[in-house]
Amino acid sequence: MSNILSDKQLNQFQEDGFCIVKDVIPKELLKRLQDECQRFMKEKDDEMDRKGVEVDEINHKGKRYFIALRYKDSETMQDLIFGKEMEEITRKILGEDVYLFLEQFVVKAADKGMTFSWHQDSGYLDFEHKPYLSVWCPLDDVTEENGTVYLLPYKDAGTKNRIDHELQEGTNDKVGYFGDNPGIPAILNAGDVALFSSTCFHRSGSNKTGKSRRVLLIQYSAEPIMKGDKPLYWADPFVVNGNRKKEVPA
Repeated sequence: MSNILSDKQLNQFQEDGFCIVKDVIPKELLKRLQDECQRFMKEKDDEMDRKGVEVDEINHKGKRYFIALRYKDSETMQDLIFGKEMEEITRKILGEDVYLFLEQFVVKAADKGMTFSWHQDSGYLDFEHKPYLSVWCPLDDVTEENGTVYLLPYKDAGTKNRIDHELQEGTNDKVGYFGDNPGIPAILNAGDVALFSSTCFHRSGSNKTGKSRRVLLIQYSAEPIMKGDKPLYWADPFVVNGNRKKEVPA
């Protein structure tokens, strides 16, 4: 196995709940992912037009998009999600069993004020589950000006555990941290990634620039995440008993 994720970075992930890894996504694949993101945004706009709405769950037309569960329609997404880079990262953090839990494009449109409030990814799940891994892959360079993610170390949050969140009226965001710590901004180039646990608090600011800020968020778990007797989203095997699955799940 190569050394995309160093021991120092792995230790930081375990202590703080997050770490940053540079130059993970190859340039050619990055361009293909950017094109796929634009394709899915247009499909979401068309869907909201058909419904006659400007807000669909936490999607806000022309402002903020969360486009999930589309990887089976995209060979490009599969190339990243089940590629060698993600295999190394997920095995080092999750161990010898890795499942794809969820993938989604997250977009903040240009010159829009939408933010995303302090939350744990696990805060959006209303049942007990084993913490999972979020891989935040910016498709554009991200800064404080265009709405990058801010991460809160466990010691500052005061917990490593999932806590109950409150629903924020008007945005449909769930909020779980109400302190005044601003967090640590992830200043990344397109192709870098931020790794954080589903119990790590994070938020993002508004995009004050003239270009969209596009991210592909991929989430992996060490075991299928079930709600009742069915998977909540995906429970697609990537690595099982230390062996990488050779075929993309049907």
